[in-house]
Amino acid sequence: MNLSNFTSTTYFVLDGLGVDEDLQEIFFLVFLLLYMLTLSANLSIMIITISDTSLHTPMYLFLGNLAFLDICYSSVVIPKMIADLISQKKMISFYGCMLQIYFFHSLGGTEVILFSVMSYDRYVAIAHPLRYSTIMKNNVCIGLAVCSWVLGFSHGLLHCIMTAKLPFCGPNIVKHFFCDIKPMLNLACTDVSFNLRLLFIVTGTLAISTLSLTILSYIFISKFLIKIKTSQGRRRALSTCSSHFTVVTLQYGTAIFTYMRPSTKDSLNQDRAAAIMFSAITPALNPILYTLRNKDMKKALKKLIKFSE
Repeated sequence: MNLSNFTSTTYFVLDGLGVDEDLQEIFFLVFLLLYMLTLSANLSIMIITISDTSLHTPMYLFLGNLAFLDICYSSVVIPKMIADLISQKKMISFYGCMLQIYFFHSLGGTEVILFSVMSYDRYVAIAHPLRYSTIMKNNVCIGLAVCSWVLGFSHGLLHCIMTAKLPFCGPNIVKHFFCDIKPMLNLACTDVSFNLRLLFIVTGTLAISTLSLTILSYIFISKFLIKIKTSQGRRRALSTCSSHFTVVTLQYGTAIFTYMRPSTKDSLNQDRAAAIMFSAITPALNPILYTLRNKDMKKALKKLIKFSE
């Protein structure tokens, strides 16, 4: 596709975080540390799940996928944002902008689908422990992971194509710290009502369907938790789900808040704050939540540290 046929704008200027210049160096340090934490923590999870044979189970296969997703997801946005905080020229090319939209929504879509797959895995582990290895075979788990990636990237491709086809011939200042769909639609010099409906319907359908599957899994899980007579057994079952439930709540809450509301001047500022949550903070929190509440991960981490010494 020759995108130059659809636009006369060759670059955009990112508005950034919208903070005072005096605070930019502080934010630079904060987000640099957050990004370094995201990379190191998620990379550690990937290394642990690959190197420790006791963690070669469906749960940790999906957790390793999630860690890799978080690294990619954060890397699409945060390095550019950090660089812009200490740069006078906050420019991004048209093609770079479209790539940000593509990968951001592709990886985000993949992540929410993976969340529903992980909740199903936890349901099978708790409700059918004796049949768990039979139901969640290696080929089934790999197939579910691959489907998550394919569906997620198909979702991102649709939004990227529809945004790239718009004519951008006026102001080129993006009221955000990265190229996202809503701020880009505000710059298009044509009617974007169809694109807004598409964003609401497609992203809304993806979010609601995956969230519904996740909630349904937890409803069935709660029924089996009630049947567990010992408090120790109940706590053990809950420990495998609590981290996942916390992460799901953070991710879905901010995503629905951002993309399921009408676009206004005030909402764009709120969207910017929400985007910081799911692009910078959540990817850094995910590995901490999964390791601190997971005995197997903590044990494997200690083994890795001892081995490195």
